[in-house]
Amino acid sequence: MNIVCIGGGPAGLYFSLLMKKQNPDHRITVIERNRPYDTFGWGVVFSDQTLGNLANADEPTARAILQAFNHWDDIEIHFKGETVRSGGHGFCGIGRKRLLNILQARCEELGVQLVFETEVQDDQAIAKQYGADLVIASDGLNSRIRTRYAASYQPEIDQRHCRFVWLGTRKKFEAFTFAFRQTLHGWFQAHIYQYDGDTSTFIVETPEHVWRAAGLDSMSQEEGIAFCEALFAEELDGHGLLSNSPHLRGSAQWITFPRIVCRQWVHRQDGVPVVLMGDAAHTAHYSIGSGTKLALEDAIELARCFGQHAETAAALAAYQQLRAIEVLKIQSAARNSMEWFENVERYSAMEAPQFAYSMLTRSQRISHENLRLRDPAYVADYEQWLARCAGEQAGVKMGDEALPPMLTPFRLRGVLLKNRIAVSPMAQYSAVDGVAGDYHLMHLGARAMGGAGLVFAEMTCVSADARITPACPGMYSEAHTQAWRRIVDFVHANSDAKIALQLGHAGPKGSTRPMWDGIDQPLTEDNWPLLAASEQQYLAGVSQTARAATEGDLARIEQDFVRATLAAAVAGFDWLELHCAHGYLLSSFISPLTNRRTDEYGGSLENRCRYPLRVFRAMRAAWPQDKPMSVRISAHDWVEGGITPDDAVRIARLFKQAGADLIDCSSGQVSKLEQPVYGRMFQAPFADRVRNEAGIASMAVGSIFEADHANSIIAAGRADLCAVGRPHLANPAWTLTEMARIGYSGAGAAWPKQYRPGQQQLERNLQRERQLAAANTGLTPQQVAARLLEG
Repeated sequence: MNIVCIGGGPAGLYFSLLMKKQNPDHRITVIERNRPYDTFGWGVVFSDQTLGNLANADEPTARAILQAFNHWDDIEIHFKGETVRSGGHGFCGIGRKRLLNILQARCEELGVQLVFETEVQDDQAIAKQYGADLVIASDGLNSRIRTRYAASYQPEIDQRHCRFVWLGTRKKFEAFTFAFRQTLHGWFQAHIYQYDGDTSTFIVETPEHVWRAAGLDSMSQEEGIAFCEALFAEELDGHGLLSNSPHLRGSAQWITFPRIVCRQWVHRQDGVPVVLMGDAAHTAHYSIGSGTKLALEDAIELARCFGQHAETAAALAAYQQLRAIEVLKIQSAARNSMEWFENVERYSAMEAPQFAYSMLTRSQRISHENLRLRDPAYVADYEQWLARCAGEQAGVKMGDEALPPMLTPFRLRGVLLKNRIAVSPMAQYSAVDGVAGDYHLMHLGARAMGGAGLVFAEMTCVSADARITPACPGMYSEAHTQAWRRIVDFVHANSDAKIALQLGHAGPKGSTRPMWDGIDQPLTEDNWPLLAASEQQYLAGVSQTARAATEGDLARIEQDFVRATLAAAVAGFDWLELHCAHGYLLSSFISPLTNRRTDEYGGSLENRCRYPLRVFRAMRAAWPQDKPMSVRISAHDWVEGGITPDDAVRIARLFKQAGADLIDCSSGQVSKLEQPVYGRMFQAPFADRVRNEAGIASMAVGSIFEADHANSIIAAGRADLCAVGRPHLANPAWTLTEMARIGYSGAGAAWPKQYRPGQQQLERNLQRERQLAAANTGLTPQQVAARLLEG
C-alpha cells in the first residue's frame, strides 16, 4: 500500500512504523508542518498498562521509551494546608519531544519517509501526489481534515469551562501532585508531574469566571506566569515556572479544552479512505493523561486490523467498531474527571481526607476495592477516619476498626440507621383492595432481615384513585393502617432495620394494568378518572387522558396526603418519603414537559414546585418531628426542555427550606421521549450534586449492584445512602452477602454492643437454614453446619 499520514504526532508516527514493520513493501510517508525537534507541551503520562500494550506492539520502541521514562507510584493531594498521599498507581512520564524523537528515529530505521516543515493545505492533492491508497488524518485536535469533511465525520465539539496553561518547572516532584488553592475569586488547581531527570510539567487550571475575575484575561504572558508562581509558591519552593510558547502573546497561553467526539472515523474521497486518528478523532481530558495513550492505541488497533483483513474496507470497519467502544470508555472516565476539576468548589467544604478520596475516585475507573489493591494501608486509614466521623455525626462511639464505608452508621433526626444501605421502593403489584398482605410481610420482612439499614415499602397511594394499578397498596382506610402495622411490627421485632413508607399519587400514570399484563397500558375495564398538572396522555393515543387538576382537586389531594401521613405514624413507620418523581401527579407539576399551567402553579420552577411543596409542608406538620422525611425527585428528565441536574439542585434547595431531611435522586420516566444514558451508578452524579451543592443529605439510586459501588459512593461523599433495588429482588440478604464477598465478617463489631446490627438475628437465621437443610438431607443440624464450614 501507499500510505500518507498527515500529521507527525504520536498517532501518525506510531501507525507508520507498525505498518512498515508489518510489511516492508508498504510505501509510507509522514508529513509534518513543524521541524523535527519542534513541539509544544511538556511531558506526557502513561499508565503501566499502556506500556505493556506498547511492548507487545513493538518491543524496540517500548524499550527506548522505558529507558527515557520517569516512573512513580504515588499521588499527593495538597488541600487546605494538608497533604494526603496514596500509592500503587503506576504512572510513567516522558517529555513529549523525547517521545516524538524516539518514534521518528524508529520510523527512519524501518524506512518510513518523514517530510517536515510542510503545511498540507489540500489532502486530496497530497494523496494524488503520493499515489496514496490510504490517508491517515492525524493532524491534531484542530484538524483541518475533520473540518473539511465534517458532514462525513459528524464531529461534536464541546469547549469546556476551565482555562488552563501548560507550563514547566525545574523543581522535581517525587509524586504525581495535585495542589489546590482558594483565592478571593475562586479555586485554582495545579497538575504536576516529573517527566525527566530535571523537569516537571506544571498545568494550572481554573474555571473561566474565576480566571476572568482574577484579571488573567488582561495579563501579559509574563504576568500570568508570575501570578501562578505566587499562587503555588509552596509547591515550587523557590523554583520558577517556564513556558515553551514564546510565540503566544498576552493571555493566549490560557486555553480551553475541546471535548471531541466523532460519530464516524472514515471518509472516502474519490475511492481513497481518509481515516481519523488520535486527537483528530477524539480527545480525552489531560486530568487522566490519556490523549497520547488513545493515539498510540488507535495506531496499534488499525495496524492490527490491516494485519487481519485482506480488504481495506473490512479493516477500517473493524477498526472503527473496536476502537469506538474502547475510546468511549476512556472518554466517559475522562468526562467524569474533567467535570470534577471544573467543579472543585462543589467539594471544597469537605475535609482533606474525603476531598482527596473524592479526587482519586473521580473518574469512576478507580473504585474503593481498586484503591485497596493499590494501597491497603491508605484505605484502612481512611476507613478508620470515615468511621470515626460517621460515629460522631450519628452519636455512636466507634471503635478503631477499619469499617467498610457502607457499614458506617447514619442518623437523621431521631432515627439511627445501622448502615448506609437501603432497599429501594419497588412496586410488587400484590395488594388486594389496597391492603398489603402476607406477600408484603414476606417481601419486606425478608429484606429487613437481610442486613440493610433501611427498607422502603413500595409507593403507597393516598386514595383509591391515586393508585397506579388495582394491585397497588394504599393508605386510605383503617384496614390499610392495620395491615401496615403488622408488617412494621414484624420488621421491628425480627431485625434492627428501620422501615420507611413512600407516599404518592399516580396522577396521569394511574388506572393501568400490572406490569406483567402490559406496562403503562390502561385497564380494559373499571377505569377511574385521572388528574395531572395539565391535561395530558402519558402514552400518546393509548393512555387515558388526564384532566388538569382544579383548586378543589388540589385541596382534596393535600388532605389525602395528610391523612395518609397520620396513618403512617399510627402504623409505626420510622421514615416517610414523598414521591415527586417519575411523571406521577406531583412530578407532573415540577416538570416543564407536563406543566403548562398559567396560574400560580405554572411557569417558573419555583411556581411549578409550589404545589408539591404545599403538600410536603402539610405532611411535615403532621409527621412526628423526631422522624425524618425524604423526597424522591426526577433529577433529570432526559428530554430536551425538561428538568436538568441544575434544576435538581434548585428543587432540592426548595425542599430543604420546607423541612426535608434527604433527597432521593432518581431520574426519568416523565416522558416516553426520554433518552437516558445508562451505566453502572449512572444516577449517582445527581445525588453528588444535590448533596454537595444544595447542602442536604442525598440518596443515590440506579445500577448500584456491588458493595464496591456503595463503598465508593459513600466514601467519596457523593451520597449519604445507597438504595439498591433489583439486586435485593434477586437476593433479600444482598447486604450480608456483599459483606461476606468483600471479606468483612465483623457484622458491626466496630459498634458498641447496644448498637450492633443483627449478629444474634444472623445467627438465628443460620440456625434456621441448617435445620431446613437437615430436614431435606437427613443430616443433623450439627452435621449440616460442619458441611457448610467445609464449603
